[in-house]
Amino acid sequence: MTTRYTKDHEYVRIDGDTATVGITDYAQGQLGDVVFVELPAIGKSVGKGDEAAVVESVKAASEVYAPVSGEVVAVNSALEGSPGTVNEDPLGTGWFVKLKVANPSELEGLMTEDQYKAFVAGIS
Repeated sequence: MTTRYTKDHEYVRIDGDTATVGITDYAQGQLGDVVFVELPAIGKSVGKGDEAAVVESVKAASEVYAPVSGEVVAVNSALEGSPGTVNEDPLGTGWFVKLKVANPSELEGLMTEDQYKAFVAGIS
């Protein structure tokens, strides 16, 4: 299983041809308390960089962008009743969508965990 990160603070965890997408711990910390999550329909196709979900917090509403192109094969519907899970466990049970990856080569432009940590350290 491989995890990659975007400059918009999404992560994508690859397992075979399935990509689990969510936001990083840094992103949930910047958002504050998450109060609402809007998830896409299963079967929807998203392109790399397209909106994959929307997350609203007490501070702001923010799009969650697809780090790779693919078809939505699962959504984390538990977030609709308990959006705070995004704050509590963003890299685990707080995931948003699972995509069937259309183009694995799109992963090459994303950051490794070490690169992402360095990127975040440069922000603060």
